[in-house]
Amino acid sequence: MTGTIDHRAVHDEHHTVGELVSQAAEQLSRLVRQEVALAKEELAEKGRRAGRGGGLLGAAGAVAYAGLLALAGTGVAALSLVLPVWAAALIVTGVLFVIAAVLGAAGRAQLRRATPPTPEEALGSVRADVEEIRERAHR
Repeated sequence: MTGTIDHRAVHDEHHTVGELVSQAAEQLSRLVRQEVALAKEELAEKGRRAGRGGGLLGAAGAVAYAGLLALAGTGVAALSLVLPVWAAALIVTGVLFVIAAVLGAAGRAQLRRATPPTPEEALGSVRADVEEIRERAHR
């Protein structure tokens, strides 16, 4: 029997429209779950950075407050005593303010790395997925 086609063999190699739609829905569902998981992880990391930055800024504020108290003590010492006492108090005040500046700069850097609070990597991945789906749909 030359020139004849066994229709059962051809049918077994091809999927029905229903099967293809089912596979596409399953793959799309899996893709969405993976993208949501990626977005959650990215937002969690940014939240941890924001927490560290906020903690460092809080520490900077506490040290700056102690520096202001020391500066007040320096003023009192400068008015009531001779040079060596207030000079020592002024040095302590300067050191506290330098510590506050370093902590503030570190906290600010942490907060900058945590913003904007959008899952940029996940969004980029979703955009790439959408573009891939569009390309394949046009073929």
